[in-house]
Amino acid sequence: MTSEITWHKSTYSGGNGGDCVEVAEGATTHIRDTQHRAHSQLSVSGSEWNALLHALRSR
Repeated sequence: MTSEITWHKSTYSGGNGGDCVEVAEGATTHIRDTQHRAHSQLSVSGSEWNALLHALRSR
C-alpha cells in the first residue's frame, strides 16, 4: 500500500528563491531540496523533526 504525500515549501525557507526546502509531514516527515526534487529525500520521525525545529529556533 502506497500513500500519497503532499509536499509544501517550508516556512523556514528563504523567500528570495534560495535555500528552498520542501517538507511533507505525517507519521514520518520527508524533507527535500526544492531545486533538486528528483534527488533523494530525507525521512525522519516526528520527534526527530520537532527536535530539529527546536534546535533551529534556539539559535
